[in-house]
Amino acid sequence: MSVIVPLRAALGVAALYVACATSEVRAEDASPWQRDTHSAVRLLAGSRSGTVLLGGVAIQLQPGWKTYWRTPGDSGVPPRFDFSKSDNVEAVTVLWPAPMKFDDGAGGTALGYKQQVVLPLRIVAKNADKPVTLRAHISYAVCDKICIPVDAQAELAFSSVASTEDGNLSDALNTVPKPANIGDSNPLTIRDIKREGKNNVLVDVTAPEAKEVSLFVEGPTPDWALPVPKLVDNSPPGVKRFAFELDGLPPGATPEGAALKLTLVGGDRAYEFNVSLN
Repeated sequence: MSVIVPLRAALGVAALYVACATSEVRAEDASPWQRDTHSAVRLLAGSRSGTVLLGGVAIQLQPGWKTYWRTPGDSGVPPRFDFSKSDNVEAVTVLWPAPMKFDDGAGGTALGYKQQVVLPLRIVAKNADKPVTLRAHISYAVCDKICIPVDAQAELAFSSVASTEDGNLSDALNTVPKPANIGDSNPLTIRDIKREGKNNVLVDVTAPEAKEVSLFVEGPTPDWALPVPKLVDNSPPGVKRFAFELDGLPPGATPEGAALKLTLVGGDRAYEFNVSLN
């Protein structure tokens, strides 16, 4: 079994090394922190029950440093995970909390996380009655004014007892965008998406007036590098209009009929929309 997932909630940064020092004693719940100069990473295990298990990858960052979402934006390096050395594991799916936007230092917008993030893992065991050991090769980048690659190895056995990490993993799951459809009745939703000319796409969003809203777009494959949508000045009444260009397509790709994923974030709510571009 080999699963490699392309990459890319917060605790106070002061807790970074305190957490590192106090949590290693619970080996059945979390692996030891693997530290570099500017970050630390470890695996988390939820309570084991049945074939599907919940785990997590926890990353903590020093002040001013950040790491990236599965789609890094205008610049950056998405994290990558290899779980192929695990025991009794059929598949691992990485679930991604909604990212934040930040200046990439080159006039663009990057997408990712600061301070701390927990990426939930949905783990499918080959045999529910046998022990499960998750082994991860984790590659990610931490960036301030420069970017530094990090390479870490982590290992964690899942026990059958109740885990002290269940609460942390549940909180992390709540930060993962929920599936939604265009025109849903949620206060925060996408009302419409349409083409304007050959290369421009307009997305109309409804949202509570007090909420700051962000929109992110991904293509059907990781080699699509679509730009971060921007809020349009003078949007139509009752909506926030975002626009992005069909730029960054891989050679030979066409936007007609392409399956796009739109992630809408506002306050503590986030939703994912799968759409087909006409």
